[in-house]
Amino acid sequence: MPPRPSPYETDLDRDPANHAPLSPLPYLERAATVFPDRIAFIHGPRRIAWGESYRRCRRLASALARHGIGRLDTVAVLAGNIPALFEAHFGVPMAGAVLNAINTRLDAATIAFILEHGEAKAFLVDRAFAPAALAALARLTKKPLVIGIDDDQPPGPPLGDLEYEAFLEKGDPDFAWRMPEDEWQAIALNYTSGTTGNPKGVVYSHRGAALNALGNVLTWSMGAHPVYLWTLPMFHCNGWCFPWTITALAGTHVGLRRVEAGPIYAAIAEHGVTHLCGAPIVLGLLIHARPEERRPLPHPVAIMTAAAPPPAAVLEAVEDRGFRVTHVYGLTEVYGPATVCAWHPEWDAKPAPERARLKARQGVRYLVEEGLMVADPQTLEPVPADGATMGEVFLRGNITMKGYLKNPKATREAFAGGWFHTGDLGVLHPDGYIELKDRSKDIIISGGENISTIEVEGVLYQHPAVAEASVVARPDPKWGETPCAFVVLKPGAKAEADELIGFCRERLAHFKAPKTVVFRELPKTSTGKIQKFVLREWAKALG
Repeated sequence: MPPRPSPYETDLDRDPANHAPLSPLPYLERAATVFPDRIAFIHGPRRIAWGESYRRCRRLASALARHGIGRLDTVAVLAGNIPALFEAHFGVPMAGAVLNAINTRLDAATIAFILEHGEAKAFLVDRAFAPAALAALARLTKKPLVIGIDDDQPPGPPLGDLEYEAFLEKGDPDFAWRMPEDEWQAIALNYTSGTTGNPKGVVYSHRGAALNALGNVLTWSMGAHPVYLWTLPMFHCNGWCFPWTITALAGTHVGLRRVEAGPIYAAIAEHGVTHLCGAPIVLGLLIHARPEERRPLPHPVAIMTAAAPPPAAVLEAVEDRGFRVTHVYGLTEVYGPATVCAWHPEWDAKPAPERARLKARQGVRYLVEEGLMVADPQTLEPVPADGATMGEVFLRGNITMKGYLKNPKATREAFAGGWFHTGDLGVLHPDGYIELKDRSKDIIISGGENISTIEVEGVLYQHPAVAEASVVARPDPKWGETPCAFVVLKPGAKAEADELIGFCRERLAHFKAPKTVVFRELPKTSTGKIQKFVLREWAKALG
């Protein structure tokens, strides 16, 4: 006999009345409808209210549609933390397309690869980054529609086919955008930093974006109408989903062209900033600001930080300045932050060094991430919670990527065993909090950006005087970590450190070039493998 139907299952399950795909797009419609006159975005002298912001995003979606850009087409943007990039986070998916926000620090060759691999049909270019964009476009045989963004930049020759504001004028402010047919539909494409060659395209879904946007609200205990300062690049994991988070709360986005101590303190004082995010380099800027750059804080300011684990001394110093730090951890593949060092009120009574030590841990899973463990990378057997046994960090759940674009092999490997393999190594403490101890594949995180040691070594080996080269991370009080190269020269060859650094800067994005070069023999195993763990200790000893 067929099973008897359950009374809990009805003909109206998943009806439009009780079911809709999860997406962050309705967050904007709600903010504009409920708070049309509240300020959505501050950028220099510009003030854009939520009602106007919604109309601008609909204009963008309409204009894209009129140029034949629609469902699952890629729209790339190379821009700073300006209104146009924020508007693209809504306008592009409102057209059914996929947003590809590109790292502004990349070189032209990498940008060209991303445009080609992602099959961008439109490319929005901030004039501030015109040289790299134009050089990248020159490498392409099939060019996308290019839209120049003049914004606050000095005037210059046209950057492409159209100018952004003129492009918006061609759009309909009442454009009837549609929700995705399926919440699993792609909303964004973000490229990793190419740790083993060309960067991989990480695909986000509407569902994941919507959930992590709300996960940020819960994790940070954010109230209504926060004032959020964009010290974190909006291109980085879609700004950790904060374009959607702040919009959900009808808060105010404050754009920032230059991430420097003076402008940060000024923005906090002038606009009443309540929240900001950034790598430990941002903490360092706040700590080491000159007296003339500082302003008294009008209230405690919440900072969410990630990337290279912040030293306990840095956490202690920044909190002494009146900031309240929340430490998170994540990767591009998990929409930005996916774990948090959730704070216990009783820890407030501990001495400052102990509080900072506890806060330096990566913590526990986000509420909207379903699984976190430290385990053996081969067997997936969890390590004991002893704070000492090393294992790989694994994640799984709703804020894990759809996969890598056009790379099923890499996706299968990343998801082997039903968990996402982060490649990061850590320990599990008795209280259930994880702490990173090392990074597999020897990735360097400098100022929040990943640097592949393999890529840097490859460039060093191109120099005619270099016989051997190995690159590791050197701790840096400003950037968190910087590349340190250990080099052996060919017999009879000569080269100075500055020469090798300059050689790399000519061939790499400048942030990837070594900041330190040490000439000495490389430690090796009996089979000839370079012992990078020894080099890391040498780099630390440099101070």
